[in-house]
Amino acid sequence: KMDAAGLPDMEAVATAVAQGDPAPVAYHLDDMAADAVGLLDALNVRKAHIVGASMGGMVAQLVAADHPDHVLSLTSIMSTTANPDLPAASQELTEQFTRTPPDPHEDPEGFVDHMLSHWRLTRSPAYPVDEGFVRAQFAADVERSTYPAGPARHYAAIVAAPDRRPKLRTITAPTLVLHGEHDPLIPPVGGRDTADSIPGAEFRLIPGMGHDLPPQLSGLLADAIEEVARRARS
Repeated sequence: KMDAAGLPDMEAVATAVAQGDPAPVAYHLDDMAADAVGLLDALNVRKAHIVGASMGGMVAQLVAADHPDHVLSLTSIMSTTANPDLPAASQELTEQFTRTPPDPHEDPEGFVDHMLSHWRLTRSPAYPVDEGFVRAQFAADVERSTYPAGPARHYAAIVAAPDRRPKLRTITAPTLVLHGEHDPLIPPVGGRDTADSIPGAEFRLIPGMGHDLPPQLSGLLADAIEEVARRARS
């Protein structure tokens, strides 16, 4: 937690990116990738199968590109490349994800409602999940640890990230790219662009999946990850 960094100035970040200048962010996606590798080192794990979803997929891509000696395989889920020519999320989603949430310490129920409003816009249309179940999950998250400044800085890091395609072309680990056919936040073309940028990568479009991980897809996702891990071992 970097309390001294405060909240990012998103207007300044966007202006810097548009002008090609260094963006004023507390940390970058590359820093997150280095942290992941640092954790592997601390655990004495020499190599691992790297899996990431959404922003985690962006971080996983950078682990595979910048730290190949630590990577057995890569699975990038519902992520993208920072290619500036790709379509962005809808205005509705952008406004929702940049809206300031209620203080989770003063209004935990309001904060859970805020998280649910995100989920309603991005959930998988073919895999309905009981809203009470999701609310209970979010409430447990809030009770365990909630730090809204962190996701705000994460979003700033995503906006500030340069086009990853040149780095992706250097990845040699067996790679699988999974993407929901109905992802409204990161359109499926982002997943296709990821796979097209990584030599030998396999792309799978999952019908009925949005920008979430519904329990009904757990088996399919686990089997897909196991397949690419098996390819790496062989």
